[in-house]
Amino acid sequence: MIQQNTRDSRRRLLILGAAGRDFHNFNVLYRDGPSDVDVVGFTATQIPNIDSRRYPSSLAGKLYPEGLPIWKEDDLEEVIQHQRVDQCMLAYSDLEYSKVMEISSRCLSSGAEFVLMPPQKTMVESCKPLIAVCASRTGCGKSQVSRYIINALEKQGKKCVLIRHPMPYGDLAAQAVQRFGTLEDLERHHVTIEEREEYEQHIVKGTVVYAGVDYEAILRQAEQEADVVIFDGGNNDTPFYKPDLWICVCDPHRAGHELQYYPGDLNLRCADVVVINKANTAPSGSIDVIKANIEKVNPTARCYITSSVVSVDDPDIIRGKHVVVVEDGPTLTHGGMKYGAGKVAADAYHAEIVDPRPYLVRSLTKTLEKYSHIEQVIPAMGYFPDQIKDLEESINAVPCEAVIIGTPMDLQKVVHITKPCVTVTYAVEDTEEPFLKEEVMSFISKHVK
Repeated sequence: MIQQNTRDSRRRLLILGAAGRDFHNFNVLYRDGPSDVDVVGFTATQIPNIDSRRYPSSLAGKLYPEGLPIWKEDDLEEVIQHQRVDQCMLAYSDLEYSKVMEISSRCLSSGAEFVLMPPQKTMVESCKPLIAVCASRTGCGKSQVSRYIINALEKQGKKCVLIRHPMPYGDLAAQAVQRFGTLEDLERHHVTIEEREEYEQHIVKGTVVYAGVDYEAILRQAEQEADVVIFDGGNNDTPFYKPDLWICVCDPHRAGHELQYYPGDLNLRCADVVVINKANTAPSGSIDVIKANIEKVNPTARCYITSSVVSVDDPDIIRGKHVVVVEDGPTLTHGGMKYGAGKVAADAYHAEIVDPRPYLVRSLTKTLEKYSHIEQVIPAMGYFPDQIKDLEESINAVPCEAVIIGTPMDLQKVVHITKPCVTVTYAVEDTEEPFLKEEVMSFISKHVK
C-alpha cells in the first residue's frame, strides 16, 4: 500500500540556481502564486560567496514576507531532508548532461522529484521588438554578436537598449533594477570584475545596459527608451523574454558541445538563427560538425558564419616578448576553455607565454585546482575584493616583460599592474555569404516601425 502524505498539501519546492535564472523563475512563476506551491528557498553554486544570503522580502512578494533562504548546493541532500522538499527545480546553466543527471540523482535519492522548466513558460513578453542573443556554451561570443547587431540597427536609425542576463552578486534588493548609461554608473553600483566584463564594452559604444534581479520591471523600464531591445544571455542560458528573433551562437573550438550541454542544446533546437563564430581560428572540420548538428536538430534555422577578429592597442609592447595572459574568467571556468582572446593575441605577435601557475596566490590557486584544465593563462576572477587583491598580486608576481589583458574591460581601472600592458579587443566580422547583417535588415522590415 502506498503511504499517504499527511503533510501540508502544498508542494514544497526548492530552486537550484546560481543567482540568476533561479530568481527569474521564482519571480515569474511563484512570487504571486500558485497557492499549491510553497517555495522553501534556493541553493547556490558556480559563483563564490553567493550562498548564506536571503532573497529579500522586497523581491519575494507578499506570500513570502520574510524573504527566502539561500543554501549551498553542496548541502543539497541535507536541505531536502530538513526542509521536507517535495520537488527540486534546476535553474542554472552551462552544465554537461552527465552533471544534470548527477544533480537529478542527488534529488531523487533524497526523496524529491527533479524537474526542468521549459524556457517558454518563463518568458516575459515585450511591447517592443526584441532580439535574444544566446549561446551553446559560455564564451562563444554573444556580446560580440550583440554589438554587431546593435551597430547594424543604429546605422538604420534605431535606438537599442541591451538587457544583460543577471549577475546580482551584492545587495539583491538594491540591485533589483540597474541602469548603466555611463562608466560612472559602474562605480555607483559597485560592480564586480565579471559585471564590468559584460557591461563596459557596450557602455563605451554608447549603448545603455540594464541588469538586476526583477526582469519584468527591468524590461518595462528599458522599453521606455528603446526602439529595439537586445537580450544578451548569460553563460548558455535561454531567453528571459519572448524573442521576435532567437539567436544561438556556437563555438567551433568546442564543436559538439552544442548538443552536450544544458541548456545550450535548447538554444540550438529553438533558435531562428545560428551563428557559428570564430571561423578564423576554427580547428579543421569543426564548422562542418556544428552544421551537421544544426541540420539534425533544427534544420529550418538560418546559419551564418562569422569571424572573431582580435586586435591589441599597442602590438610592439608584446611582439616577441615574454608575457603573462589574463583572460575572461567565466569563459575559462564553467565555460571550459583553456584559453581566450589573450592567447590568440600572444600567438599572433609571437609572444612567449610565461606559465603563471607557480606565482598564483590564495583564491586563484584554489580556482585552478578546481578548474585544472586551465594552464597557461590567468582567469580574471574578481567577484569580491579579496579575489581582486589576489588577482593583482598574482599578475605582478609573474616574471615577464608585459601583460596581455584579454578581458573585455579596462582591467587597470580595478587592478594596479606594475608592468606594461596591452588590451585585447575582439569583434565579429562576416566571413562568408549570407552575411549576418542581411538577417538584421530582414528583422527591421518585419518587426521595426
